Amino acid sequence: MSGSLLGVEIVNLKSAPVGYLQSLTMYPLDFMEFLQIFNVSDDIINHLHNAYNSKTPVDSMIHTRMLEIFNLYLIIGGMPAAVEAYRQSNNIDEVITIHNNIIEQYKLNFTQYESDNRKLIISHIYDLIPSQLNEQNKRFTLSEINKSLRFDKITDSFTWLIKAGVAISVYNTTEPKVPLLLNLKSNLFKLFLSDVGLLTTYYGKTCKLQIINNNPDINKGAVYENYVAQELYAHGYPMYYYNSKSYGELDFVVEHYGKILPIEVKSGKNYKRHSALNNVINNHNYGIDEAYVLSNSNIKTEGKITYLPVYMIMFLNEDIDDVFDISIEKYMFH
Repeated sequence: MSGSLLGVEIVNLKSAPVGYLQSLTMYPLDFMEFLQIFNVSDDIINHLHNAYNSKTPVDSMIHTRMLEIFNLYLIIGGMPAAVEAYRQSNNIDEVITIHNNIIEQYKLNFTQYESDNRKLIISHIYDLIPSQLNEQNKRFTLSEINKSLRFDKITDSFTWLIKAGVAISVYNTTEPKVPLLLNLKSNLFKLFLSDVGLLTTYYGKTCKLQIINNNPDINKGAVYENYVAQELYAHGYPMYYYNSKSYGELDFVVEHYGKILPIEVKSGKNYKRHSALNNVINNHNYGIDEAYVLSNSNIKTEGKITYLPVYMIMFLNEDIDDVFDISIEKYMFH
């Protein structure tokens, strides 16, 4: 079995071959994989990775070129057919055509596999994701679907989109403490599209042109956050956001090597304005040692906050062997 709906259809198997079934989850190309078509050398990747690890600035020429390629990734995304179309033609219209075909195929799948009473709701939810992300708090609002709808009546529709792999969920956590799952509120969440290229196609060709021309007047907050969600999801991080009337809102909160790592995403020039992040860091009860602010700026560190170029989220990974020492030798009797 394969396809975007495998996550949904596999639950309908009458008998699963336990011990013989291996599931491989495929994602759109992440930014690191996207770099392959530009022949980025190992030396440049190593320079970037060393800068990330040592928290030292990236060479300015490399940083500028990486931002240019990053903007290109925002309008093309990581769907293999779209990336290949760009590589072959350098034509954004062909990329948009492929994106629109993928979106229409998704919607056909919604109507093919879902029960009649939910087909239109699922398509409507999917179509609403781009506009919901453009709202100030980016949280999905049920009233946009139908003011009389209750969450418990349509929760399966959201689950279906997430299981199908066409939407990414980021749930609210009431406290930035390990484990984040214990403080999850399942009725408060953000939904992102599985691919940032599809999102910018939803926003239209003018949006893509403004991004690639680096227009300073365009609000790229939703696009940047979708990219970050896509990267974290592909790297295996369960994602949360934190919102408090007293402290404010954090864009993303993840567990990284057993500790809380807040991540703020800034698309504009005022990337050092992050009162919610300051409030959370200054609360000693949370014990937060480090936080990331992702923006277009080069690397710099101020206290517990590391300012990183937004593309550097590609290096955030967690090697489970670095967390747990469960080698047989450790538990041997001698």
